[in-house]
Amino acid sequence: MQQPPYRVQTNDVLSIRVKALDQELVALFNPQTAEAEGNSLGEGYYYDGFAVDRHGAIRLPTLGEIHVLGYTTEEIRALIEKRLLDDYFTEEANIFVTVKLAGIKYTIGGEVGGPGVKVELVEQLSLFDAIVNSGDITEYGDRTDVLIIRQYPGGKKIHHIDLTQIEALNSPYYYIQPNDVILVNPLPQKSLGLGTTGLQSLTTVVSILTLATTTILLFARL
Repeated sequence: MQQPPYRVQTNDVLSIRVKALDQELVALFNPQTAEAEGNSLGEGYYYDGFAVDRHGAIRLPTLGEIHVLGYTTEEIRALIEKRLLDDYFTEEANIFVTVKLAGIKYTIGGEVGGPGVKVELVEQLSLFDAIVNSGDITEYGDRTDVLIIRQYPGGKKIHHIDLTQIEALNSPYYYIQPNDVILVNPLPQKSLGLGTTGLQSLTTVVSILTLATTTILLFARL
């Protein structure tokens, strides 16, 4: 199933690069750390990228504020290129603009080996990869009902996905988006403390309380 192009949200970080026949003409638009990286994606691309503020805008050298909320990276590329050609360069400068996500930041919690806030320096990340990169689901995690809390222009929504079914590969939530929250619930028997030691039961209670608190805090911000 082909995923629709991602539309930029607040708090996203964009990697924007401008090239030309004479690189000195566009040096202002390209952070020095990115030039030193020498690869397509690296830490410099995330930490020196252009963050989308709460108003849905980014600020570029010389160009100033540009509204990008709800745009695809290709639409943003075309917008920036047009502004540059209209105001600063001629066609003969042969400028070339690239715009991509500088990384995917997500939060994962519940029954996984390494919960927390993660940043993967890739342009596309599947739910399976996000979970594996977070220590995988523990033996007490419920793979049949993984929650994805996703930000939309109108607010947050909760989606459910069953990772034990092959249909998960065709789910519109198979690929995570920047700022997604992934929650893995405990299995029912763990929630009841069945088949566990006293210490494991205590860990279960803490896990459930943490999961509940995280969910409440997320929706309190809606």
